[in-house]
Amino acid sequence: MLNIQLLREQPDLVRESLRKRHTEAPLEEAIALDSERRKLLTDVETLRAEKNGLSKEIGQLSREMKQEDTKEAKHAEHRRSDLMARSTYVGDQLDSMERRLKELDEQLREVLFQIPNIPGPTVPEGPDETGNVVVRQNGEPRPLGFEAKPHWELGEALDIIDFERGTKLAGSRFYVLKGAGARLQRALISWMVDFHIARGHTEVYPPAMIKEENLWAGGWLPKFGENMYHDAEEDFWWIPTAEVALTNMHRDELLEPGVIPIRYAAYTPCFRREKMSAGRDVRGIKRGHQFDKVEMYHFVEPEKSGEALEQMVGYAELMAKELGLISRVVELCTGDLGFNAAKTYDLEIWAPGSDEWLEVSSTSNCTDFQARRANIRFRREKGGKPEYPHTLNGSGLALPRTMIAVMENYQQADGTIAIPDAIRPYMGGVSQITAAD
Repeated sequence: MLNIQLLREQPDLVRESLRKRHTEAPLEEAIALDSERRKLLTDVETLRAEKNGLSKEIGQLSREMKQEDTKEAKHAEHRRSDLMARSTYVGDQLDSMERRLKELDEQLREVLFQIPNIPGPTVPEGPDETGNVVVRQNGEPRPLGFEAKPHWELGEALDIIDFERGTKLAGSRFYVLKGAGARLQRALISWMVDFHIARGHTEVYPPAMIKEENLWAGGWLPKFGENMYHDAEEDFWWIPTAEVALTNMHRDELLEPGVIPIRYAAYTPCFRREKMSAGRDVRGIKRGHQFDKVEMYHFVEPEKSGEALEQMVGYAELMAKELGLISRVVELCTGDLGFNAAKTYDLEIWAPGSDEWLEVSSTSNCTDFQARRANIRFRREKGGKPEYPHTLNGSGLALPRTMIAVMENYQQADGTIAIPDAIRPYMGGVSQITAAD
């Protein structure tokens, strides 16, 4: 959520932000609601002061009336009666105005929740993914020396991916990993989590179902409501990414000095109601309603978030390198930025069988946007002024596409798949996947 002061003092900056993002949001409604709220708040405070003054004067007059039956006492009684009538009227007015103030607070908060974060000053401007910029590439795709097969053909031939039974169990866009395929996925997950633990992350395994308030605080509602699964009876939402849960680990908390920075890593299943379309983009396991992902999440001091973003992207690149995969870093343009993000880098890995670059990590600096929504604050020193930390999230890595890249890059001419050295210890020393595995 944006700082309301930004809307008051620099509305043109927010308008320009929306223009760069090529999106719309109820900014003018937010400005109007805030103006009405501030005027009403002034009136409410004036009436509160008057009511307090009346109460004190009525109390004083009540004390005077306890004196002997004098002219002054009778005057005090009449005066007290008039003031009590005024106090009742002011009280009724105040109740009505406070109810309206509460309504305005709720309306304003709801509208502010629909305004996206401000893109950083260095983010390239563009209307959509066509405006994204390749920042650097690590290596060049190398020919395999034979015709590369896509992972769906490799998986079926080696009997490690069963699309037919996945469809039988859950419908289209589901699959079953079997034997060495299931073990390969598990090995990648374990290796990724250990990679992050070795670099100072605290491992977290959060619930896969969360309460709705977490999605509002994390910035996933109302924007992405149609893309998430919801159990209406129990009012649980299946997490679309561990980012939502990790953001809310410290919701409504004031973190004391020395707690920041916090660095989490979490493996979770993720669930999204992806809008599928026919074509090559949905072949195999690239895009589905359920997938596994290891997530990085950092809470840092505001002035250190730029450095933290580069560090997290570096981790994703290093993981690709240790797996022996060709990767490239792509900076998203303003029109392709996520709702919460001020700056985002994607890491893409080359997949020769699919003949495309696959996004396996998206790392974003959300500045103080999520912390404001979730009411997360920290102190730099004991008794210091509370501040909002900056939050960052990044895939480290997304499993389906990383697994695709491993399968397609390590396929052999005889149809087997070699296992990258980095994860062989997690495969029990197995060096390759064959049809018999």
